[in-house]
Amino acid sequence: MPAREPREPPERATQMFLEAADAPALIAGQLDANRKIVSRIGAMLRTRSPRAVVTGARGSSDNAATYAKYLIETKTATLTSSAAMSITSVYTASPHLDDVLFLAISQSGQSPDLLATVAAAKAAGAFVVALVNDENSPLANLADHVVPLHAGPERSVAATKTYLASAAAIAQLVAAWCEDARLAEALDELPTLLEKSWTLDWSAAVTRLKSARDLYAIGRGLGYGAAQEAALKFKETCGLHAEAFSAAEVRHGPMALVKGGFPLVVFSQDDETRSGISELVDSFVEAGADVLLAGFPHPQARALPVLAAHPVLQPIMMMQSFYRMADALARARGFDPDCPPHLHKVTETV
Repeated sequence: MPAREPREPPERATQMFLEAADAPALIAGQLDANRKIVSRIGAMLRTRSPRAVVTGARGSSDNAATYAKYLIETKTATLTSSAAMSITSVYTASPHLDDVLFLAISQSGQSPDLLATVAAAKAAGAFVVALVNDENSPLANLADHVVPLHAGPERSVAATKTYLASAAAIAQLVAAWCEDARLAEALDELPTLLEKSWTLDWSAAVTRLKSARDLYAIGRGLGYGAAQEAALKFKETCGLHAEAFSAAEVRHGPMALVKGGFPLVVFSQDDETRSGISELVDSFVEAGADVLLAGFPHPQARALPVLAAHPVLQPIMMMQSFYRMADALARARGFDPDCPPHLHKVTETV
């Protein structure tokens, strides 16, 4: 059994810590409350058989959309792509979206560019499903179908429980769409797995990254969104420059910067991408890099423990462990993770 940390006393806890710690219970309620909703939407999607899926999101929600892309394409074989929202909000162009599912993901449901894009998508023939935390938001009012995230108020600028709730909602929706009984059954265990993941010891990353200046976050397939979310959180909460790359893409230009002591955080769920990531870790080690590895043991990498589970759920579980580590790392580096400089809770991009 992987080593676990004791719970942090409440008086030392940041808002980010408390909100991420609440995620397992909130997601348990979310999955139960949304069963009929996602079953109905899943049946509708099987009937309509959309020719493509377009996702619309910003920030952490867009990282959840990356997870959605890989899950939808691998489970339903439906082409899925992220909307470049400036096409509508700035250039005022309107793509042809007949028979397309537009999947909008947002905590606040208020960002002007997302709202403009959703409105234009509907006018262009798309049907809109919104995954949103605020059920009374403008986005919820625009959507044809709403999947509430049930994450409750999120006061820390750095989104944690909303990201986790978005990923869980995506997994539940796709399981209903493709009638994947095994995934649906595994989702029933997700809250317990998240609670256990919260206690796993990722302190090796705090020790190594306390004085770091740059790093890569690496994932592939279903784990690529986790790498993107990790890189975002390193920047916004820890003041640490981090770039996210696919394990395949990093072998091109970015590999040139990997040298002695260069830190890499690697996320690897237990699926078809594992062998390629294992080979890549070997290459990193040969280059002298300092690898922090979540997913499987390697004799020359620092282990970040991950529980055995359905591979679709492991990226969500890894982010739960990551958030606790990122909170500790931010404080170790002298940052307040609840109040990143120059950032606000609702970003009103046009």
